[in-house]
This record gives sequence, C-alpha cells and structure tokens, in this order.
Amino acid sequence: MRRIRQLIWISCRLFLPLLGAGLLAYMVFRTGPGAVWKQVHEVGWGLAVIIMLGGLAQLVKTWAWRQTFTCDINALSWSRSFGAQLASDAVGQFGFAGKLIGEGLRVSMLGTAVPLADAISSSAIDGGLHTFTAAVVTVLGITATLLLAPLPGSWRVYALLVAAALIAVVGLAGGAVASRWQLMGNAARAIGRLPWLYKFVTGKLPVIDSAECNLLTFYRDDPAGFYANVMLNSLWHAMAILEVYLILHFMGTRIGVVGACALEGLTKVVNLVGVVSPGNFGTYEGGNILIASLLGVSGTAGLTLALCRRARAMFWAAVGAACVAIMRRGTPVGKFEVKGDDKDLSLHNACIRAASGVPCD
Repeated sequence: MRRIRQLIWISCRLFLPLLGAGLLAYMVFRTGPGAVWKQVHEVGWGLAVIIMLGGLAQLVKTWAWRQTFTCDINALSWSRSFGAQLASDAVGQFGFAGKLIGEGLRVSMLGTAVPLADAISSSAIDGGLHTFTAAVVTVLGITATLLLAPLPGSWRVYALLVAAALIAVVGLAGGAVASRWQLMGNAARAIGRLPWLYKFVTGKLPVIDSAECNLLTFYRDDPAGFYANVMLNSLWHAMAILEVYLILHFMGTRIGVVGACALEGLTKVVNLVGVVSPGNFGTYEGGNILIASLLGVSGTAGLTLALCRRARAMFWAAVGAACVAIMRRGTPVGKFEVKGDDKDLSLHNACIRAASGVPCD
C-alpha cells in the first residue's frame, strides 16, 4: 500500500509540470504568438533593466537575511551569502518542496563561516518575516483591487474573505511575537493527532519548535536586526511592485503605482495557489491574465508581463545554479563541513529530513 501511494505521488509530481506546460502553451497560442511577440518587442531592452532590477532585489534579500544572524558574521563574505541566496531562490522555483530544500541548501552553503545552529535560526527568522511582509502586501493589493476594479458582487465577497483571513493571520503573528505564543508548534501538534499524519509531523516537531522559538525571541534579543529585516523585506516587495509598473510602462500600458500594487498583491495569491505545481507553470501565467483583465489591462499584456517576469527569474536561477557549481567545486555533494556540536548536527539532520519529506525515526 505504501509503495502504491509513493507511485501515485510521483506520478502526480510528474503530471503537474506537464499539465502546467501544456496550459502555458495553450494560452500563448490562444492569445496569439504574434500578439505576444509584439508586446515582448515593445518591452525590448527594457527586459535588461528588469533583469538588473531583479539582481538588485536579490542583493536586498541577501542584506535582509544577514540582519537575522545573532552571531559574528565577519567570516561570512557577501559573495558567499549572495551566492547561497541565489542558489536557494533557484531551487525554490520548483514549488513548495523546492522552497524547503532551497532553505536547506542556503544553510549548507555557508559552510564553516557561521555555526550551524545560527545559520538554521537565521534562515527560519528571515523566512518567517518575509512571509509576514508578503501577507501585508497581499492585503494592500486586495484592498487596492476593491477600490480600482469593477468587481461583481460575489468576487468582492471572496476578496474580502481572503483579505480578512490574511489580516487575521497578520494579527495572530503580531500577537504571537508580542506574547511568545507558540502558534506553529501547537498547530503542528494538533495536526499530528491525525493518525495518518502522526509519524510525518512528529519527525518535524524539533525543527518547528526550534524555528518558532528563535523567531519569537528575535524581536527582543535584537530589535535593530528585526526592524532592519522587516524594512528590507518590505523594500524587496516594493521593488517587485516597481517591476510590474516598469514592464507595463515599457509596453505602453499606464496602470499607476496603485494598480501595480494591486496586481502584485493578487499575484502573490496566485503563487500561493500554484505552490503545488513545480515552477508554477501555467497557473502563474493564467492568473496574470485574469488579474490584468480585472484591472482593465488586456490579457495579452498580462501574459507578456508574466513571461517577462519568468524570464528574469530563469536568468537569476541560472546564475544561482552556477553559484552552486562554483561553490561546491572540490566539495562532494552534501559534504559541506559545518561548525557546531552534536546538538547542532542533530538539528541539521532533522532539517535535512524535513526538507526532503523523509520522516524521522
């Protein structure tokens, strides 16, 4: 029975990317390759600007991550941390599992520059605060959409429900940090009571508890680093909004900064829905067409916007893959030396298992 479930899981993981690629091809031909190419041609050399902006955003993200280290990072060069960030982002393109493995890769590529426990802690803190700021941007985007777009009554209700849910999540997160509530750990334990999820969740509780403890205490231990990370992550999201605005501007579409904020906020919802599909192929482009239409922008412009942003992501993913190859040169895969005691190494092994989806014994 277990082998049958594994075969079904593998088949689904292989089928979803093919389905997404087919959906993408269908949308391109449905829109018209000539119309799409015309829009891409209008962007022209502006795509180079978008790629450079993407590189600057990666630098900002690396800077935000470096603020979460509570140990001495003089031995951690900017080039190594930037390469680790690019590599993590490259692997993170492949859905939820890719993001988990990418975080593990980011930690392992630091080598002996920082203690392992601090590397794992900083990755968890940065990921948590990045998600928090993304939720805020999503709420702002939905609010802007409600103000700008002539949505039908049912769509407005759905948008308000999503916004309310996100506001509740943001409020709970803020309350958890202020009062040190262990929301993630308690939620995981509640889910682990289900018989078919008990073994899977139990093996990951040490990682969840450690990450949540570090996140809850970071605000009091290093308030300057906390606020610096929040500000830099917010700047990263602002650069994503600027990217949307610039691409549409290059295509001759005037949407305004508020409209770009609405489009980026709703795109984050699409990314959340499409996280089950590796690469988010098809769903990302289709979501952009739908969102663009809601905001009065042509579907062709929405599809071209998605393709330009994917081209930027693929460029920096290729750079990230090159960073992995360069930084691992002469080091066997999975054999990076880490600095830490037996407790740190145990936590490292637990994180690797959590990222790969292997239950802990």
